[in-house]
Order: sequence, then C-alpha cells, then structure tokens
Amino acid sequence: MRVTVFSTKPYDKAALNRANAASDCQLRFHSSRLSQDTLALADKADAVCVFVNDQLDAKVIAGLAERGVRLIALRCAGFNNVDLVEAGRRGIAVARVPAYSPHAVAEHTMALILALNRKITRAWNRVREGNFELDGLIGFDLHGKTAGIVGTGAIGVVLARILTGFGCRVLAHDLFDNPDCLELGVTYVPVAELLAQSHILSLHCPLTPGTRHLINADTIASMRQGAMLINTSRGALIDTAAAIEGLKSGRIGALGIDVYEEEGDLFFEDLSSQIIPDDVFARLLTFPNVLITGHQAFLTTEALDAIAQMTLANISAFSRSGAPLHPVTAGA
Repeated sequence: MRVTVFSTKPYDKAALNRANAASDCQLRFHSSRLSQDTLALADKADAVCVFVNDQLDAKVIAGLAERGVRLIALRCAGFNNVDLVEAGRRGIAVARVPAYSPHAVAEHTMALILALNRKITRAWNRVREGNFELDGLIGFDLHGKTAGIVGTGAIGVVLARILTGFGCRVLAHDLFDNPDCLELGVTYVPVAELLAQSHILSLHCPLTPGTRHLINADTIASMRQGAMLINTSRGALIDTAAAIEGLKSGRIGALGIDVYEEEGDLFFEDLSSQIIPDDVFARLLTFPNVLITGHQAFLTTEALDAIAQMTLANISAFSRSGAPLHPVTAGA
C-alpha cells in the first residue's frame, strides 16, 4: 500500500522504516501536519498515517476520500481528533494503536511526581549558579500518602504498581474495576471521594465528551487542599483556566502536565525563537510549582518501536483483508 505519513519527526521515520523492513508498504514521509492546507500531500495514497495533532475533521476526511484514501492509521491510542462519523460515511477505515508501552507513560508520570515533590528543577538551577541553599526545596515522603488514579487501563495499572511500591495508599476510579489493581490492594471509590482524599491525583482516562474538563472549577474545589495534579493523558481533561485559579488559591499545590488542551499550536515544534501567543500557557509557565513537558511521556525506544510495528500491522492487515487489526468506529 502507498502510505503518506504526516507529522513525521526523525524518530518516527527511523522506527517506521525499521518496522517496514518486514512489510511491503511504500512510505512517503512529510513533516507537515495533515490539514485542509496539506491535503494535496495525500494524492495517490491508499492510506494516511497520522498523529495526535493532525486535523481529521469532516472537510479533511472528505478531501481524503476524494483522493482515494481508504485507511487512516493513527500512531497513537487516542482518536478524538478524527471525525469517526464522517469517516464511516465516506467508507474510510480508521485504525489506532491501543497500547504500546504503558510503562513509558507511567514512568514519565512518576518522574513528574518526583520532580515536583522534591523541587528537582529548582535545585538543579540553584546548583548551576553555585547556590547550595536548601530553603524552599522541602518535599514530602511519598510513603504513606494517598494517590488517586482516574482511569485504570494499561497505563493506570502500571502507575498503581509503581505507587504501591513507594508505599502509597492508592485509590482509583473507573467505569470498571481492574482485577490487577484490586490484586495490588487498590481501592475503587467515587470521584468525589478520590478528589477529597488524594494527596496526588493522576489522570489516565481517554478524552470523551463526558471526560472533557473533568477537572474544572467545581472538581478543583472538591480536591484536598494542596494536592498535586498530574496529567499525562489528554490536555482537555483539565480546564486550564480553572487550574490556574486553583494554583493561585493554593488548592492545587503542584501541577505536572505532559499534555495541554491547546497544544496543537505549540507541541512538537521548535518555537524557541518566537513569542508564544498563548497567554494561558504563558501564565502557567510563571508558576514555580508547575512542571510542563511537551507530550513526551510516550517517547522511549521501546514505545516508538511498538507504535511503528502496530501501525504497520494495521496497514498490512487492511491491505490483506480490508480490515485493520485495531479498528475504531463511531460510538467506540
């Protein structure tokens, strides 16, 4: 199959080429994101391979259909950037990578927790300047603290295992109890109880209409005073403006995010020589108790190879049978 790959970074190209050694796909790589402005790059393609910030709204999908594209292969688990109804109407299959390395995201989540708690970035900056003063660097023992996890799929259960290893009491909330979490001693509770008791709150649920702005002014008011909030899932799970107010009031004691609800105009690009026009994001950067990474939680060698292999497997299966291994449809 002829596949046009959008939003390509050097690490994507390397991983996909490694995975394609055992396949016969013709891969064409473009660094540009898929949008109405870049649709022409999909000419003569049977499939497009896209990432989290590519735009696949109804107009773009119509343009893909007009060009004969039959498959949208996502290099990620989330699919909130795809109009699945329009894809179905146009007869375009959509595939995703449901799991790659839950360890990568869970470990990055733990890195954010530890770095925020022990003021690692502030300490690093001080030492580089020859300042070895310890005042202002006080953290807390994770042992004995209560950690709340919203969403206990593959990533959530790995994080639960890590947190229990640190001696945390772990609470969780999900539509269904995960037996692996129960075996670890995790207690499932309603969201309100989880918010009220957790010293650390970590989000690992998908972005759906029901979870959009799950963390908002009302839920922040219900959180334990000074709680740490971590999000390595999808940016729009948090109402950023409300989170800023929570930081100002002290209700949120620390915020660690690898995702941001308006990240499409920022992340995965080098903007170091430009003025960032997003005032909300700029405000977040002013807080000493906020740590932001640019959607890198997935970025390990193992995860990149797993993503590439599953993406190629989806494409190859579609080429053989007309159905990818991991399809996504409206209502999924």
